[in-house]
Amino acid sequence: MEISGLPLHVLALHAAVVFGPLAAMVSLAYVALPSWRDRLRWVTLVAALAAVGAIWLAHYSGVAFFDSDRFDGFSGEALAKIEKHEDYANTLRWIATAYGVVTILAIWQHNRSGTGRVALGVLVAASAIATLVWTILTGDAGARAVWEA
Repeated sequence: MEISGLPLHVLALHAAVVFGPLAAMVSLAYVALPSWRDRLRWVTLVAALAAVGAIWLAHYSGVAFFDSDRFDGFSGEALAKIEKHEDYANTLRWIATAYGVVTILAIWQHNRSGTGRVALGVLVAASAIATLVWTILTGDAGARAVWEA
């Protein structure tokens, strides 16, 4: 699929690269700053949902982009770089999904206290950090596939 002559993946990946880290940072603030938790509640939820949606859109548009005829004849190092990017993206979409699920749970259980609140906070923080790291790894691998080809 194309928009104004550009493959959708080229446009969608920018949303993933922006919303993934942004949502992770907002979620970390939600967990780490109890005095801000009420104010960050809905921002955290919206950011997490936007990140997960953008990451899945980038993944599916990337699969469609790679399946297009633009990559016919790619082999060797160029194909290996694309496949590395694809491997990171496959992992990222599941990490982001887990992040989205635990964030929704944390928001739903927002007023809970005690061990449950702490456990959800740890899960949100861990999955946010994983989403941040895998977004960077995926984006770096994609950029290397394009610019070092």
